[in-house]
Amino acid sequence: MSNLIPKAVGPYSAYRVVDDYVYISGQIGLDPETNELELDLSSQTKRILENIKNILAKENLTMDNVIKTTVLLSDIHDFVPVNEIYMTYFNEPYPARSAFAVKDLPKGALVEIEVIAHR
Repeated sequence: MSNLIPKAVGPYSAYRVVDDYVYISGQIGLDPETNELELDLSSQTKRILENIKNILAKENLTMDNVIKTTVLLSDIHDFVPVNEIYMTYFNEPYPARSAFAVKDLPKGALVEIEVIAHR
């Protein structure tokens, strides 16, 4: 897999293409070069969105092709700061989205984002 995409932390694909859809598995803020988790919420969120951009680019797509996202937060109080960064990566009309607070995320991540994109 490209060094622009972090290795999966479990037995799953980083993404799959089915017909005109690209399904990107939940991404945490892993640096694709080192596979190490970024340290803080802002860095993790930016890294996730950059990794998603890189996956989409491999399929000749952009963030404008994203139609649905799911955001998982380890603390619901992080909703506003994640939103502030999230908004800089998408244009209106924004993708449909669900957001949830969860007990834990892989590797102690603070945020995880999965997306569905359409050609």
